[in-house]
Amino acid sequence: MRIRITHETVYHYSEPAKSAVQLLRLTPRGHDGQTVLSWNIDLDGDARLMRREDWYGNIVHSLSVSGPVSQISLHVAGEIETTDTAGLIRGGVERFPEIFYLRETPLTRPDAAIREFAETTAGRFTGPLDQTHALLNAIPERLRFDTGATSATTAGADAFAAGHGVCQDFTHVFLGAARSLGIPARYVSGYLHKPGETEQEAGHAWAEAYLPDLGWVSFDPANAISATEHYVRLAVGLDYLDAAPVRGSYYGITREALDVRLRIESARQAQA
Repeated sequence: MRIRITHETVYHYSEPAKSAVQLLRLTPRGHDGQTVLSWNIDLDGDARLMRREDWYGNIVHSLSVSGPVSQISLHVAGEIETTDTAGLIRGGVERFPEIFYLRETPLTRPDAAIREFAETTAGRFTGPLDQTHALLNAIPERLRFDTGATSATTAGADAFAAGHGVCQDFTHVFLGAARSLGIPARYVSGYLHKPGETEQEAGHAWAEAYLPDLGWVSFDPANAISATEHYVRLAVGLDYLDAAPVRGSYYGITREALDVRLRIESARQAQA
């Protein structure tokens, strides 16, 4: 299917900032099942945008603005053609061996509760495919989706203990549980096309696990499914901080607020 995405973000500063820097992982790469037909990032004002690749192979843009800065407007638009690959991820850029993705981070480090959950849920299975599917189905039974419960700095163990969170938290729990079982797993940021829900509040996040007989396979614990043609993959990393679509900072005594407008639709919808 063809998915059309328009993602607008406006940063407002309570007092003009002296300068601002943003790191953008908002440009998808192609792989089997995902072809980038068009993609563009536009900025207003006197901002500089430099493109490069990070150590994971993600396309990254560095945005810098010299002050005084009262507002930054960022507009991303593009069209992606996707096909259902039954969750298999092939043909992408791979910079590290699979074992690298066994590394723990503060956001994904499993505590005793997550380790016990992983062992109880998936330990009875001998194969990693059955183990990952067991985790995929069990996590949404333990966590309630709640957009106001956590923040970008919430660790998976804390969300698991609280019993609620957003897709980012579900993914961190999955990563911690999978790695505790010896299964390499990584964080994925991107977009999810939801039929009948064109306007969305935020992008999406899910996981990929490396299975010896299959390679990298996607798992979305927030929805208990593997990625389909409705998913658009942006970036990967060990956790949210490695793959966050936007991260940045500003200088000066001020407060930052942002407005986000995200529209995800099939090309057929857009033409109707």
